[in-house]
Amino acid sequence: MNPQSTEISGAALSRGAAETNDCYRKIFIRLLPLLIVCYLFAFVDRTNVAFAKLQFVSKPGFSEAVYGLGSGIFYIGYALFEFPSNLLLVRVGIRKTLLRIMVLWGLCSAATAFIVLPWHYYMARLFLGVFEAGFFPGILFYITLWVPEHRRALPTSVFMISIPLSGLIGGPVSGWIMRSMQGVSGLQGWQWLFLLQGLPTCVLGIIAFFYLDETPKAAKWLTAAEKAVVVRDLAVEVEAKRGRSAARYRDALRSSSFYALAIMAFSIFTGTGGILFWLPTIIQHAGIADVLHIGLLSAVPFLFGVTAQILVARHSDKMGVRKWDVAAASAVAGLGWCLLPSVSWSPALSLVCVTIASIGVFGATPSFWSMPAKVMTGSAVAGGIALISSLGAAASFGSPALVGWLSSVTGSLAAGQYYLGGVMFLGAVAVLIGVREGKITANPK
Repeated sequence: MNPQSTEISGAALSRGAAETNDCYRKIFIRLLPLLIVCYLFAFVDRTNVAFAKLQFVSKPGFSEAVYGLGSGIFYIGYALFEFPSNLLLVRVGIRKTLLRIMVLWGLCSAATAFIVLPWHYYMARLFLGVFEAGFFPGILFYITLWVPEHRRALPTSVFMISIPLSGLIGGPVSGWIMRSMQGVSGLQGWQWLFLLQGLPTCVLGIIAFFYLDETPKAAKWLTAAEKAVVVRDLAVEVEAKRGRSAARYRDALRSSSFYALAIMAFSIFTGTGGILFWLPTIIQHAGIADVLHIGLLSAVPFLFGVTAQILVARHSDKMGVRKWDVAAASAVAGLGWCLLPSVSWSPALSLVCVTIASIGVFGATPSFWSMPAKVMTGSAVAGGIALISSLGAAASFGSPALVGWLSSVTGSLAAGQYYLGGVMFLGAVAVLIGVREGKITANPK
């Protein structure tokens, strides 16, 4: 072989790889910032009730059990409408879908400021779930239209930084709003919380409608060569999956991997909900009374959660096998939850244990949500992700209600925390035993 020819061929491959990397970097920079902000507001609007609860739970008729039931009712609407929402997404596109979802959930979140009776609270949470349904799996499906599988864990992780960021930013901001806005215009701090965090979501939905492109082919900010790179990579991925992945829903339903992923989705929803819905209460029970201080301290677990998401996703992309990272992170979360009751008397140690749980939950999340696309291909991906998410959400409905009921009956959060730990261990076992996963490799060309 001619050495000069080999050198030229190697240089061409290197240049081609660099151009491909630049193309996907350009896509990430263009799409991810807005998607992150949108999902951040989704989680802020979903979970700011955890801070509002510190004030409104003392209203007549409200209790820890009522709060827990309302938190869980969110998942009923979410589960019922997530699958049809994503099927509609395939037909109408991401822009119209996000406009509908974000405007409606923003208005619903803001309207929660005016609840008076427990059933008002239940209805507000139910419709918040109905309106938000389809957003998360829709974005995951949207990413599959732009990024091939072997590059997908990192952008998924970066997008899902929104979840811990919602606590990192939302916690201190929520505490500040509730303390500084108390009594302004005759409204209580928790009412201002819903208004000031719900209405901006409507504006974001309108911005997303005009900013996003449906597919790479429609993106005027990509060159013809860059569009060709993405189209080629996605076509290679579809061809590689042909014959080994379930392209149809009924094929996926025969796969043990599908059910293992549904169990893990239940664990992810339950563990995330445990942190987002109960963290302020855990800090309060440990002896911190000031709502602003609770908000500031609540940012700590989310700071470590952000770091864990990035590190686990990078490792997952590098090694090419997701399930071991997901299972290990889920087991870490279970350990954190199970250790928490033994140190509940100490604010510092309680915060350490919740931080361990947060590292596990948030570390497992992005790599896990990169896995469903390995079970199904083609147009079935959107519905498949939504179906797994819906099953997880439906199963998670009882978790906040159970934790709230146990808290009311026992006067302690311990039983609920052991339950949360057990659920995370269950997810780890399900993924290890049930998911069949080969190593993910890049297209050799």
